Amino acid sequence: MNQTMRRLPDAELEVMQALWRCEPPAARSDVEGRLRRTLAPTTLLTLLARLGEKGFLRVDREGRRSLYTPLISQADYLAAQSRTFVEKVCGGSLPAFAAALCDSGLTREELDELRTLLEEGRL
Repeated sequence: MNQTMRRLPDAELEVMQALWRCEPPAARSDVEGRLRRTLAPTTLLTLLARLGEKGFLRVDREGRRSLYTPLISQADYLAAQSRTFVEKVCGGSLPAFAAALCDSGLTREELDELRTLLEEGRL
C-alpha cells in the first residue's frame, strides 16, 4: 500500500467507487450504470482519463471501446486515507482519532459493531 497516496477529488472518487462496484475490466457504460448520479459521457470519460494518468486505473483498448481496471483497491485507498487523516488531523494520536470517531455522530450500535470487529481481529 502506498502510504502517500493522494486524496482524490470528490468527482474522481465517485467514479472510482463506481468502478470498484463493477466486475473488472469495466466499460464506460458499466461504470456509468453504477454512479450515484448522472454525469455527461464526456465528463465521465475525462474523469476516467485523469484516474488513469494518476495510476488509479488501467485503460485497455478493445476495438473502439476502452475497458477500465482498478489498480488501487478500495481497501488500500481507504487505509491510506485513514492513515493520512490520523497523521494530519489528529497529529498521529489514536486517542484523538477515537474521540473524534465517537463524537462524529455514530450510533451506539455502530460503535458496538466497531468494538466487536476490533475485538475479533477483523479490522
